[in-house]
Amino acid sequence: MAIALKSTPGSLQLKKHNIHSISRLPSAKSLVSTKRFTPMATLTTSPTLGLSDTFSKLKKQGKVAFIPYITAGDPDLSTTAEALKVLDSCGSDIIELGVPYSDPLADGPVIQAAATRSLARGTNFNAILSMLKEVVPQLSCPIALFTYYNPILKCGVEKFIFTIKESGIHGLVVPDVPLEETEALRKEALKNNIELVLFTTPTTPTDRMKAIVEASEGFVYLVSSVGVTGARASVSNRVQDLLGEIKEVYLEKQSSYTTN
Repeated sequence: MAIALKSTPGSLQLKKHNIHSISRLPSAKSLVSTKRFTPMATLTTSPTLGLSDTFSKLKKQGKVAFIPYITAGDPDLSTTAEALKVLDSCGSDIIELGVPYSDPLADGPVIQAAATRSLARGTNFNAILSMLKEVVPQLSCPIALFTYYNPILKCGVEKFIFTIKESGIHGLVVPDVPLEETEALRKEALKNNIELVLFTTPTTPTDRMKAIVEASEGFVYLVSSVGVTGARASVSNRVQDLLGEIKEVYLEKQSSYTTN
């Protein structure tokens, strides 16, 4: 499990043992040429590690994690498929794939524009899943799906979690679900071996932050400042202290497991 530092306007993530960077890329368009790219390996030779196991492996190696983000379907799903292969072959440790949504409140203008372009081309959840079923077996790193809560509710929690599992997804990032409403999500995620990532912010009370750390799997997303995603010149001065507080809670959690 990790501490993820989300630099709202721009993303830097930290894991519970490790620091990992997240690059929020507006589109796969800037990543991929129109020429088809042949990845270094067309099929994975061993089972892909989950989010927590990926961080554990990197910690043992004394490394941090590189986690890029792209919006599915921008400019189209065939380009997204190629972009995932490129990112994987270039050394990504985890890839965060955004499901386009019509009202992405947590995201700034760049990612909002990517989502708008994707939806305008007719991208939908079922098409994304079909693409993932074809591409995920060719990847060596896990995919964390980023989606708002409404699409999950529309599909039905049980069906949604089972469906993304069948598509090869390892993690789920839901920025707008309150802790109090995560019980059903957590239950289904646990049953299907999907790591549910929860968010904490600089304004989150300490007791609530502790509960979020207890409930989150894979890593904890720490939003470094109040606002939406996007470019920024600096990170909040409170970030270092917040990371220390979350790590302390995590170590207490691990210690209680060992004692019990």
